[in-house]
Amino acid sequence: MKAYQADIAKFEQSNTQVLGISVDSFAANRRFKEDIGATFPLLSDFKRKTVRDYGIFDEENQVGTRATFTVDKDGIIQHIEQGKDAIDPTGAYQSCSALPG
Repeated sequence: MKAYQADIAKFEQSNTQVLGISVDSFAANRRFKEDIGATFPLLSDFKRKTVRDYGIFDEENQVGTRATFTVDKDGIIQHIEQGKDAIDPTGAYQSCSALPG
């Protein structure tokens, strides 16, 4: 998420809203957001509903796997990156830039 914050201006220029979602508690997310200086919302999925709905929940380890979703203005997923690729915001930025304004 630090890399997304570092590139936040690129996303803002392409009229994109960045959201972070974590299975950590609200309090832990607030602390992490403060620690990295994030200006985008960091939401808590403590009950793990969203990660299950999006198919990125590791049942064995009880964690959400790292993923980035590009969702268009109609709520349709246009691009997904998972694992190490999701750490680098380049793919997400490129997919956001390709969406119609």
